[in-house]
Amino acid sequence: MEGKRNIEEALAHSLKELVVRAPFEKITIKQIADGAGVIRVTFYNHFQDKYDLLAWIVRSEILDPVRILVSNHMYRETLVLIFSNLMRDKAFYMRAAKIEGQNSFADIVNECAFRMVMDLFRERGTSTVHSSHQWLTIENLAKYYANSMSYIILEWIRTGMTVPPEEMATIYEYIGTRSMWDMLDEF
Repeated sequence: MEGKRNIEEALAHSLKELVVRAPFEKITIKQIADGAGVIRVTFYNHFQDKYDLLAWIVRSEILDPVRILVSNHMYRETLVLIFSNLMRDKAFYMRAAKIEGQNSFADIVNECAFRMVMDLFRERGTSTVHSSHQWLTIENLAKYYANSMSYIILEWIRTGMTVPPEEMATIYEYIGTRSMWDMLDEF
């Protein structure tokens, strides 16, 4: 299993280096494999395509490291780590955020966030919302929270990541703990 992880990390590192130098759309699987020191077949043994690799990077480098913090109810630390990990590879994420169309970076981030939130509900043994509102399902809540987190992350990246990670965590906490009605009353 360790060898598999090493190959995946080498492929991820190769893609990240290539994305900083060239448009994502022009990067080939051969270039990624060559940069990782493997052959194309090895790439396909691990990933379906470069979008699958991009999603793996988001999951393994941004979301997986925060799971233990979330499990221990360390939400502020979770947010700071997410923004800090994104900042660590600022050049890569600023270029990746420009990937549009089918399998856009925004779609990948949103899908990864949705899966993480769904996993959190499942880990807590939550399969239904205790509400009289039929529409208010765990899946709809997960979509809502994934969309809000994705929006904050993507806008922060697209605007140059100039706000420090700690301040972004504070901003997200501020927005996340207030309803739209609360916000309207504050302005």
